[in-house]
Amino acid sequence: MTELTAARAAYGALASAGLKLNLQRGQPSDADLDLSNDLLCAAGPSDTTLDGIDLRNYPGGVTGLPSARALFGRYLGVDAANVVVWNNSSLELQALVLSFALLHGVRGSQQGWVHERPRMIVTVPGYDRHFLMLETLGFELVGVGMTADGPDVDSIATLATSDPRVKGVLFVPTYANPGGETISAEAAQRLAGMDTAAPDFAIFADDAYRAHHLGEPVETVNFVELCATAGHPDRAFVFGSTSKITFAGAGLGFVATSVDNVKMLATYLGAQSIGPNKVEQARHVRFLEAYPGGIDGLMRAHAALVAPKFAAVDEALAAELGTDGSYATWTTPRGGYFSSLFTTAPIASRVVELADAAGVSLTPAGATYPGGIDPENRNIRLAPTRPPVAEVRTAMQVAAACIRLATAEYRLPRA
Repeated sequence: MTELTAARAAYGALASAGLKLNLQRGQPSDADLDLSNDLLCAAGPSDTTLDGIDLRNYPGGVTGLPSARALFGRYLGVDAANVVVWNNSSLELQALVLSFALLHGVRGSQQGWVHERPRMIVTVPGYDRHFLMLETLGFELVGVGMTADGPDVDSIATLATSDPRVKGVLFVPTYANPGGETISAEAAQRLAGMDTAAPDFAIFADDAYRAHHLGEPVETVNFVELCATAGHPDRAFVFGSTSKITFAGAGLGFVATSVDNVKMLATYLGAQSIGPNKVEQARHVRFLEAYPGGIDGLMRAHAALVAPKFAAVDEALAAELGTDGSYATWTTPRGGYFSSLFTTAPIASRVVELADAAGVSLTPAGATYPGGIDPENRNIRLAPTRPPVAEVRTAMQVAAACIRLATAEYRLPRA
């Protein structure tokens, strides 16, 4: 039996099973969401104040409730004065900050970035929602690769030191989307202290998975502190949210930065809003501070649900494809919500097509690259967090069968 015949037979058996599985987006499972159901009753009818502020009325401050700023300051390793707590989600807050930069610049800017045809460095493979947001706002995206120590800082330095239109870098520092890489302390220090052609170069760190460990936690970095020490106190904007801590669609976004940047953001935010949702902030403070072990305790409960799913990905792919790279390689992340798979042959789009026909929805090929185009047609983001473990395993068996079939097709002699 030829490789192609065997691959077709294996794929056909799975495709006829009537599957309907979806691994496109990194959504929490219902069991993950259930961990935070007490959030719904964390504030009762008589809980109308927090920090001496009436949660029902306008006054309270545009930067968030003091208790919320303190809670998420501890989460990000900074003082409450360095934090703005806003609404759901961090992506919205990133878009607001970047919009302000386009209109007004940041501290150190002579004009709004929009006048300079700004460029933003992004990591590839990376997060498709980052790309969409930046492209929609009008930024030109410049991709750099990922290493085991996070973004390729050498490439960032080459771009940032030679082109004043390069205004910053946007990336996920801890358990990156999609590969799960975490930036090293050395790489972070280089970014914080880097000399750049643009005097208003900024680091936009989307620390979405800072506490989303699957086992032993990695060492996280503190860009606000590193930039201040390096003599660039206003360079860092570090974003986070509760989107995959409590409820994905009803949480809080927040940003840590310099005190002067907080004042700047307060001016712009205060011009368009009386303030964020104080009731939601109070509920989160009460729920998270009462949870056994706090945020860390809640994240350990999440890990107990999520880690077996990543183990199932690794085990199923290794069993079906081997680990010698003949068909594919993939990351085994220590945390976060995704794994990144690279096919050996340029067949990612064909794999996704075959999987869809077999009833398994994978993230579209190219989604992890700007413009939705993977120049090598090899990367597929795997998102195993929502389905049950058994379904994750089945989906990976289907994905492996698709990879074997698409590879066999590719290896056919060309006329």
